[in-house]
Amino acid sequence: MSAPLVIGIDLGGTNCRGGLVTASGALVSSRRMATETGEGLEPFLQHLVRFCGDLIADAGDGGQRVAGIGIGTPGVISSEGVVQISPNLSVLNGFPLARELENRLGLPVRVVNDANAIAWGEGEFGAGRPFSSFVALTLGTGVGGGLVLHRRLWLGSDGSAGEIGHVMVDAEGRLCGCGNRGCLEQYASAKGIVLSYRNLVERKSGNDPPCSGWGGSDGGAVALAEAARRGDLAARASFAEAGRRLGQVLGGVANLLNLDGVVFCGGVSGSLDLILPDLEDELAHRAFAIPGARLRIVAGELGEQAGIVGAAALALELLEEDGFSARAGTSKEDVDGG
Repeated sequence: MSAPLVIGIDLGGTNCRGGLVTASGALVSSRRMATETGEGLEPFLQHLVRFCGDLIADAGDGGQRVAGIGIGTPGVISSEGVVQISPNLSVLNGFPLARELENRLGLPVRVVNDANAIAWGEGEFGAGRPFSSFVALTLGTGVGGGLVLHRRLWLGSDGSAGEIGHVMVDAEGRLCGCGNRGCLEQYASAKGIVLSYRNLVERKSGNDPPCSGWGGSDGGAVALAEAARRGDLAARASFAEAGRRLGQVLGGVANLLNLDGVVFCGGVSGSLDLILPDLEDELAHRAFAIPGARLRIVAGELGEQAGIVGAAALALELLEEDGFSARAGTSKEDVDGG
């Protein structure tokens, strides 16, 4: 019998990506859909169940079966798979997503924070493999973080560990969606970098900057990175500010946790060359010599697949704790003759 597959899903506020993943982290099939929440919770769940059903059918078409499902989604997720708070998917606030999907699909389901899924994916199969302890930073529309300590995912007491995007870097700074001021996310996310550029150009010329129609998407930051590489000084300064703010926070993280590395993921990580010089300079001033010297900064290797394979790997971990081995395609009862 061939080893069963695990479904991994990266469920975001705008898009949902999923795939069939092997125990070795290979993505053998993938699908994508828009995340539709406007009609309420029940229609949303029906869409998600159909999406999972399509992936299960894909496995069946290949003569394989699905052993379980892992889902990474923004917000604070309890160990039981309850979405406690999800600013980007508020329809799920307080909802026991794992239990509900298990009841509807008849498969084990594990739900985790999306940045934690990305961290685990990079740790198991990507750029985090050389590190025993590291933080994965997701730089996109927002800034998230996932902590792996001694090769174990660190979730904190309530599942909310890793919210590095909401570490304050300027007490009188920009107002954040969380209600605080001066959060890292306001300077190092795609939205924050574009806003820095807009502010610089408006102060200098008094005119609307060329980025005025870009918005705060990853695509806007990509366009701005291209401008920076062409020599746009304001664009370069915007990425430099992101680097300084990141170095400010990572210096504290290095002193507190003495990590081996930082893995940059998400759309903005493609502009790491523009961020890194100022980040490293700030880090050298903020971190103590020993933890600062140990800390290696690398780009993620898995791209958009990180959250999918990470969620699948975390689901597989849960299955194996329950006595099922997807690598062997057997359960404990099969081995014991039960």
